[in-house]
Amino acid sequence: MVTPLPGGVGVSGLTVYDWEAADGLCGGTPHMHLACSEAYIVIEGTGSVQTLTTSGYAETPLRPGDVVWFTPGTIHRLVNSGGLRLVVLMQNSGLPEAGDAVFTFPAPVLADPDAYQAAAALTGDHAAAARRRRDLALEGFLLLREGGLPEFHAAAHRLKRDLLDAWWVRWRDGPLSAALATGGQLAALRTGDLSHLDHGAVARLERPEHTRFGMCGHLHPYPVPTSHPHPPKEQS
Repeated sequence: MVTPLPGGVGVSGLTVYDWEAADGLCGGTPHMHLACSEAYIVIEGTGSVQTLTTSGYAETPLRPGDVVWFTPGTIHRLVNSGGLRLVVLMQNSGLPEAGDAVFTFPAPVLADPDAYQAAAALTGDHAAAARRRRDLALEGFLLLREGGLPEFHAAAHRLKRDLLDAWWVRWRDGPLSAALATGGQLAALRTGDLSHLDHGAVARLERPEHTRFGMCGHLHPYPVPTSHPHPPKEQS
């Protein structure tokens, strides 16, 4: 049996892009998650995360040892001031990889699903495509700093609404399953049933050998386990 990571989270290593953008800063692609919180643990280098919400624009410094997280609806852009490397924790396990992220492309691209998919895809030279995608999202991000967040939220929903049923299944089989397992264990402990303690085990995920071009940098995504333990039955 393969058990999920604690809490049904996803884990990746990330070396943030050092490509310079139009505003003179180096870093990743601005985007937003519709249903996932995200956390950064800084392990090396310095930089910042630029964020945009209905509360306004902010910039949070990132230094080794910092832990920073943000909730769904937070548009974020990683800025690399020098050698920035992170461990990234993503809520809902594989949901971000299933399309939960929406790039901040300009409004005409967001309004056309085919244009959006073409701009988001990494085809041909992946490095060149990732830079084009980053630069186009930055263009839209800078415009959004002047206004238009409600329209962006509505466009993001239109682009992703057909995926909601599949996302629900991933949530049910990942973090919900993990939470129900804990609930079952607590209920069993109340009755003195210690049987789940007989199944203690250690699991290990090997660091991926190959990186891929992610939204914010060179990504080492650890595989997401797909099978989950059944929680003990609730005790009355």
